Amino acid sequence: MQERTKTRSSVAAVTTYPDLPAPLLVCFSHLRWDFVWQRPQHLLSRAARHYRVLFIEEPVFKAAATAHVDISHRPGGITVAVPVLPEGLSKSEAVAAQRKLADRLLARETGARVFWYYTPMAMSFSSHLDCDLCVYDNMDELSAFRGASPELIAFEQDLFARADLVFTGGMSLYEAKRRRHPSVHAFPSSIDFDHFSQARRQIAPEPKDQATLPRPRLGFFGVIDERMDVDLVATAAELRPDWQIVMIGPVVKINAATLPRRPNIHWIGGKPYEDLPRYVAGWDIGFMPFALNEATRFISPTKTPEFLAAGVPVVSTPITDVVRPYGEKGLVEIAKTALEFVRKAEHLLARPKEGWLQKVDRHLAGGSWDKTWAAMHRLMTSAMDEPLARRHAPSLPSYAVTPAE
Repeated sequence: MQERTKTRSSVAAVTTYPDLPAPLLVCFSHLRWDFVWQRPQHLLSRAARHYRVLFIEEPVFKAAATAHVDISHRPGGITVAVPVLPEGLSKSEAVAAQRKLADRLLARETGARVFWYYTPMAMSFSSHLDCDLCVYDNMDELSAFRGASPELIAFEQDLFARADLVFTGGMSLYEAKRRRHPSVHAFPSSIDFDHFSQARRQIAPEPKDQATLPRPRLGFFGVIDERMDVDLVATAAELRPDWQIVMIGPVVKINAATLPRRPNIHWIGGKPYEDLPRYVAGWDIGFMPFALNEATRFISPTKTPEFLAAGVPVVSTPITDVVRPYGEKGLVEIAKTALEFVRKAEHLLARPKEGWLQKVDRHLAGGSWDKTWAAMHRLMTSAMDEPLARRHAPSLPSYAVTPAE
């Protein structure tokens, strides 16, 4: 275990001693805060009730730039820091520059400090910095993603050695990582039920880029990348040319020109999180055409409970963390081929929703992002002054082990 300077400051000090500044939570992220509203934003916007949250993004490179950090603020008390580096730096030079910027950025901070990692690659420039608690929120198996650095696995091993707590974004990741650290805890994708359940009511006006499309409509929202089976999308559209397939989300790491183009496939780009219920309210089926590859082996799609909260029946490819528990409980239909997709969708279009929605609501009542953050925060608070040998053994949240209906 890498040595760290420990202080006697407590995470709970902000509530016990209101005259002291809130502890600082420094998040090292591979995702942009303003990209897609997902797990980091859900959790850290809640963390901001207890901490001063500093969200450090990966660097951007600009011609003739002098190395510096762009600081900006978001509602709810989030500070976003973007390192800006000159173009043309070697990998080692970029790491050295980020290290200097991180040193300078954190030198002015005093009091308790929590490091929260989403990317092990940040260890390359932050491993020398002291913190009072180190958390690795392992939301994805980044080493399996397209373009992943060959150094990522080694840096993750370093991060496991440094971390006090490891959280995983799904059950598959928990099973894969639970023996690599003495305190691994599963926190699968959760739900902002009040936000998405708005879609169960008619939300007017319907978005203009969807309003004129005929029914039935199958819809997807999320990042469109190598994790999507675009051939399945194309074939499903061909099998049912009278169905409309609405695809919402930014296209990254794949060439948008290669996406299938059909009269009934509508690639309408990314939409604000606040607007998603208005789109989903106009869908008949939630469409989850994930590819079955290394990049999807451990994913726990947040959109699964979000579609269910919206009251939209769902068909998904057999992603492990969708099959368990959603498929096994009869909450989501599972299909591997395009033909199976359309047959399952036809079944859902004809099925009454009342009994299914009751089962959905019983399941979703077990979890929320508020509950997830509260459970994480309890572990963090108790770990602050606990010696490693006495820290919590690997565990599952209660909603991850809910008995089958």
